[in-house]
Amino acid sequence: MKDKNGFKRHKDRGSKVKLIQISAMFPFRLPLLAALLGVVLSQYDYGYDYNPAEVRAPTPRCSDECECPSNFPTAMYCDHRDLKAVPFVPTGIKYVYLQNNHITEIKSGVFDNVTDLRWLILDNNNLTNGKIEKGTIDKLTKLEKLHINFNMLSEAVVPKSSAMEEIKMIGNKITKFPAGLLSGMDNLTAVHLLKNQLTSDGLSGAFKGLKSLMLLDVSENKLKKLPAGMPSSLMMLYADHNDIESISAGYLQKLPTLQYLRISHNKLQDSGVPAGVFNVSSLVELDLSYNKLTSIPEIGENLEHLYLQVNDISKFDVSSFCKVVSPVSYSKIRDLRLDGNNLTPQSLPLEASQCLPLATDLEI
Repeated sequence: MKDKNGFKRHKDRGSKVKLIQISAMFPFRLPLLAALLGVVLSQYDYGYDYNPAEVRAPTPRCSDECECPSNFPTAMYCDHRDLKAVPFVPTGIKYVYLQNNHITEIKSGVFDNVTDLRWLILDNNNLTNGKIEKGTIDKLTKLEKLHINFNMLSEAVVPKSSAMEEIKMIGNKITKFPAGLLSGMDNLTAVHLLKNQLTSDGLSGAFKGLKSLMLLDVSENKLKKLPAGMPSSLMMLYADHNDIESISAGYLQKLPTLQYLRISHNKLQDSGVPAGVFNVSSLVELDLSYNKLTSIPEIGENLEHLYLQVNDISKFDVSSFCKVVSPVSYSKIRDLRLDGNNLTPQSLPLEASQCLPLATDLEI
């Protein structure tokens, strides 16, 4: 190995031997000699790796009402503790679990030292909008997950966090989700709003402009039509158990990546289903069960799972699945549910088996 001037350096292999010999003669001087030898040898670069001790951040202080485990010190577990209010969250905490309490309020200041909080879980409490101090939630501008399921909210409570990935407000009393509330949330991928009191007008423009939204669940609300202004990134749309009567023509054409559409337990009739509205290449699963359809709607060639049980269908029309029936032109349907309709096995035309050769689960 060369030094800064380009000359070769050789390790003094005899240095350790000399140290042992000297230590035998002068045992009480060994520490001093070892220290001096270390200084001398440190002037030369022998290529040894030097890894300083890891500098750890101080462990966050935990709230007295909660628990912060040593193996996960940035998490504060306050669940199942009969709490009535959100406790003060100390600096350094990133994840707060407050589910299954009796929390009715969020007082001012509890999040002042954790504006970089990542997860806030408040499921199964008694929160109302009037008892959430103004500005408390708004401070959490780094939040990634917000879960306020099964509370008593009448309005959505969401901080302006560009890091937000998932919002869950299941089982509240929310009647509207204002347009612009989610603006700027380019990382938001999933929104769960089922079991609320949302109307179609109350969702108007709520999701417009989102770039990464993949899943929206608005089941068990009061919708009369599918939400308008959905982002093109959407892959899963669940709207079961609503009052949906019709679907606008071209609705799915605006959702080029939509794969799963569930509209079961609604009020769909043939008159509310425009011709070809479901004939899109992206759909893989379509659930139209428990509606009022009298005929099988036309579907796309890539659809694999079609659920139409418990409607008023009385005719099996092969053209709904196959425009042309041939050995090289057939439907990709694998699961087809038609039970609970006005059909029998004898209702199937002869060409049905040629049109649906992949259908391993066919119920009539």
